[in-house]
Amino acid sequence: MARLSRVCPVGVPQHVMQRGNNRQVCFADEQDLAAYAHWLTEASRKYQVDVHAWVFMTNHIHLLCTPQVENAVSRMMQTLGRQFVRYFNSRYQRTGTLWEGRYKSCLVQEEIYLLALYRYIELNPVRAGIVEQPSDYVWSSYASNAQGKVSELCTPHALYVALGNAESERQARYRQLFEQHVEGELLTEIRQTLNKGLALGNERFKAEIEKLTGRRVTARKAGRPAGWRKKDKVCE
Repeated sequence: MARLSRVCPVGVPQHVMQRGNNRQVCFADEQDLAAYAHWLTEASRKYQVDVHAWVFMTNHIHLLCTPQVENAVSRMMQTLGRQFVRYFNSRYQRTGTLWEGRYKSCLVQEEIYLLALYRYIELNPVRAGIVEQPSDYVWSSYASNAQGKVSELCTPHALYVALGNAESERQARYRQLFEQHVEGELLTEIRQTLNKGLALGNERFKAEIEKLTGRRVTARKAGRPAGWRKKDKVCE
């Protein structure tokens, strides 16, 4: 089945995920993680992408980001991917691909899903059983968003800023969001839209994106299209 072309409207947040080929390790130690974080910071600045949340796991990464110019996310990820592969192959004396095809992404409706995506991303190590609390995992944006750690990579989204007038107030309210995990239908919806490259939002949001871009961002209905029996009879 032909894959959908990318949609990257300026100012619309995106959830991005990239995985190691065949789920292989793409970060073997702290040096690899630090190198990736450094090049991501450089690429996000170069291509004008605001990165709001992230997590770097052993064999995949998640980002929540907003492009400020056309095709910014694609350019950032292409540059970052090639740069890290060259580094990784040189360091471990290997050849060939590292990533599992092109990265996955989906557009995100801010009002309904943005803060849920913050939590989904930063709770990834908890769901994986690596740590008990998101604060225990070093390679995510939780320390910046929830605890005020200074980060060159992190650009707060307007909805995050709106959590409070002062930084301490925002951080406290942000931590309260993590009293509930992302699970059930919400977890399924986040994963399905990302894997299919669709849009995470209500029907109005999806209709607006399709009108703006001319590209489908909703899932097709399962089964054969309406009227297929009549068409089959005509062809007999």
